Amino acid sequence: MMQVRAYIIHSSNEALAMACTIAIRYSTIRRQGYNGDAEKKRDNNAPNEFQVLDYRQQQYRLLPLLAASYAIFFTGKHVLARLKDIEHQLVSGTATITKTVVGDIHATTSALKSYASGFTADGIEDCRKACGGHGFLVASGLVELCNTYLQSCTVEGDNQMLPQQVVKVLLKLVGAIQSGDKELLKEYEVTDMNYLVAPLMALMDNGGELPTKSTFAFPSSAGVKDFLDVPTLLKAFEHRSACLLLDVAMQLQSSMGDGLTQQQAWNDALLAMKRASQAHASYLLLRDFADGLNDEKARGSSSCLGPKELTVLSQCLTLLALYWMDQFLEDFLQVQCLAPSHVPDLRKALLDTMTELRPSAVGLCDARDFSDFRLKSALGKYDGDVYPAIMEAARNDPLNKQSGEGGVGLGYDESLKRLIAGGAGEYRPGSDSGKKQQGLSGTMSRL
Repeated sequence: MMQVRAYIIHSSNEALAMACTIAIRYSTIRRQGYNGDAEKKRDNNAPNEFQVLDYRQQQYRLLPLLAASYAIFFTGKHVLARLKDIEHQLVSGTATITKTVVGDIHATTSALKSYASGFTADGIEDCRKACGGHGFLVASGLVELCNTYLQSCTVEGDNQMLPQQVVKVLLKLVGAIQSGDKELLKEYEVTDMNYLVAPLMALMDNGGELPTKSTFAFPSSAGVKDFLDVPTLLKAFEHRSACLLLDVAMQLQSSMGDGLTQQQAWNDALLAMKRASQAHASYLLLRDFADGLNDEKARGSSSCLGPKELTVLSQCLTLLALYWMDQFLEDFLQVQCLAPSHVPDLRKALLDTMTELRPSAVGLCDARDFSDFRLKSALGKYDGDVYPAIMEAARNDPLNKQSGEGGVGLGYDESLKRLIAGGAGEYRPGSDSGKKQQGLSGTMSRL
């Protein structure tokens, strides 16, 4: 089960990347809206309309999704490698695999499967919407891609149920910290949960009430540059995850203290559990993305990524962190990692990062090397010849390619011909007596 979830996580990166490739390529071909600035410096017959991807709302919809596809790639790679390592240790007997390690990989795959597959499914649908009316065409490739991928949100654990599995494991870490069992805590050093130990200890030392207040916060003087620092952003996500997890533990304890049964208390905490699971998954995705880029940097000349590629992917990492911070702003404000006064600088940093990444958007799509055959999309063609491809797809549609008598479309003779009489649109059905009866006009019958 864990291995299947790991493959679902890893395959999500390709599904999301394919959708982004189609939508971003089309958004660079499609032009809409008069560009007065371009008109002033226009040469010959250069277009004076905006590329759709130049609109900020289109960038906000698509560029974070593209960045997320790379994050899911690195995370999926890490999870599969970790599972393979555990399997090797079990088979060879070279190490003892504790229940803590097994529980951790279960929590990791559950959290990531739930979050990554849900994010990918929503992302594919948003890519379809970002293509406007043409996104509804079967020829766009997005309709089939969306319908094919949607099952991933349900198989191997429904996305709404898996957060409970995640929190059950994470709460054991909270209990281990509360018990002060140092031997037990050592087992967590090789787990994905280890990042939670230090902030949870600090939170428990402070005592606290609901909602939990983070022991880390951006300084009041923080500006745009502070929100472009990846280690600082990761620290904020780390503390958000710890605070939301402790909130679940305290809510359960408080509810049962008020006389609720364990089952009632657990049911009341389900929404908080989903938030805690999402926070855990988003931190792991960002951490594995950062670790993956650091590993490639450490490989130097043996890496397939050069300095320019690493710079662009680092921009993707920063953009994704800022995007999720903006999307889940209420969490960061609740735990007081951020103050309301920080929000303008956060959004300015997000805007600046989108500006930096915009010239590389098509290149990041092309780097995935999806063939036109695989994309099956008139909108996402590599050569950008979109509109002839749409017309060709229309010509090849069976309803247009096959025709009945007189070259009209299928179904005309059987259904429509009798509704049309001399252009009047009158419908005059015959009767058994041979007398013609005046019926409703074609127009009226259709209304």
